[in-house]
Amino acid sequence: MQNLCSKISVFSVVFLLSLLKPAYSQVHKFEYAKADSLFAQQHYTEAFTLYEHILEEQQHYSPQMLLKMAYIKEGMRDYTGAMYYLHLFYTKQPSRSVLKKMEELAQAHRLTGYEYNDLQFFKTQFSKYYTRILELLLLGAVVTVTVMVVSWRKGHVFTGTFKTGFILYLLFILYYINFLNLGRGGIIKNNQVAIMSAPSAGGNWLATVSQGHKVPITGEYDIWYEIKWKGETAYIRKNNLLQLP
Repeated sequence: MQNLCSKISVFSVVFLLSLLKPAYSQVHKFEYAKADSLFAQQHYTEAFTLYEHILEEQQHYSPQMLLKMAYIKEGMRDYTGAMYYLHLFYTKQPSRSVLKKMEELAQAHRLTGYEYNDLQFFKTQFSKYYTRILELLLLGAVVTVTVMVVSWRKGHVFTGTFKTGFILYLLFILYYINFLNLGRGGIIKNNQVAIMSAPSAGGNWLATVSQGHKVPITGEYDIWYEIKWKGETAYIRKNNLLQLP
């Protein structure tokens, strides 16, 4: 129950902070316009520098900006960067066309880890309505608790069936909060990266890979990430992996 309350509190804080973003984003309105102008004039390097500054300083971005950043990175043959910004775009505005683009890039450059199943696609699509549904569920819980408190003070005794049903409802909210968890992932950002069998330079060498491959992150140990490589547990140094949000 404490865990649920904690998550509800976090959700409330995030919701309130989201109301402040539009006002804050006005600070970078001029930079957006200037970057878009440079992009239209095909001054891609300068445009990307401004886009990156906006992203890093504000932690706020539009889908259109992310597509332009991915386009610039692909033109520079930086496929790690291209995949990263396409992934950011997909989490903000999931679509089959973006998945197809990532799969085409992966196939063209023999990159692994970009296979998406129907369940993952459903979850990312469902995320469009996730917040609204969660708000309704939390509102229902608050209203129910309020009614229960008022009724209890009037001497009403609740049946065991009602109590069990309400507990199951709260558990469902907890499940719903974690439902869209797709796991952590990262993109290998350097070439000639060693994949090891243990979080140590003394571990067995498993493979040497190039940049661009996407891997699931299952844990971390000091300067190492625990990952899945070809279905098996492996380890990679953190400075060789670009963690996806």
